[in-house]
Amino acid sequence: MNNNTSPNNIPVIRTLLNADYTSTHEAMLNTTLSRIENKKQGIITPNEIWVVEHNDVYTLGQAGKEEHILHRGNTPVIQTDRGGQVTWHGKGQLVLYWLIDLNEANWTVRDMVSHAEQSLEDILNSCLSRDSRGQSFYAKSRRDAPGVYIYNNEDLMLGKIASLGFKIKHGFSYHGIALNLTCDLAAFNAINPCGYAGMQMLKLEDFANLESTSDTGIFDLEVTKQLLSNIQQRLAGEIELRPSNN
Repeated sequence: MNNNTSPNNIPVIRTLLNADYTSTHEAMLNTTLSRIENKKQGIITPNEIWVVEHNDVYTLGQAGKEEHILHRGNTPVIQTDRGGQVTWHGKGQLVLYWLIDLNEANWTVRDMVSHAEQSLEDILNSCLSRDSRGQSFYAKSRRDAPGVYIYNNEDLMLGKIASLGFKIKHGFSYHGIALNLTCDLAAFNAINPCGYAGMQMLKLEDFANLESTSDTGIFDLEVTKQLLSNIQQRLAGEIELRPSNN
């Protein structure tokens, strides 16, 4: 087990509600650049996890192709510097930005991606096992198409429920993961999600009971709290990577 016990592996949690994409991205990039400069001077800064619900926006990765935007409406389309193609962010979707010093965490880029996917698998499978509404479903990642997908008990893939897209700069990561919780999936009809024509997008609300008891919406959901806890344990070296079965 990788026992990462330094203070840097206890992440600062920041919560942003109704977040504008451009200003959030600028803040995330500036934080990363500042951490890079601090490290050059021997100053180690804590990792951060940003818990975000964006205002409606489509984002296109740095190598994204315009052809994957099928219809342009009133929702902004913003080119950004993460990997991947086009996706949507908005109300009812949980976005977690991973501002991680990979070297301090003793992670490779592949490790980080696997931790992200496995953290989603852990929490989604816990939710699905608690309330499958009389049917059997499970969550699993795919090596050929990053993200996490829902399968039925006949091992038929029903669609994608979570997306990943990271950027690495001098060993520091930013951007992260997006999990569809209660969002209106019609927003994805205007694009080829993540560059895959015909990809069916799913939300957890259709597979498990999600009830929030406060005005903070998705931030107060148990699934959000459990996912954050899982990620924190992984940064602390308390949850090991499982061998890939993709």
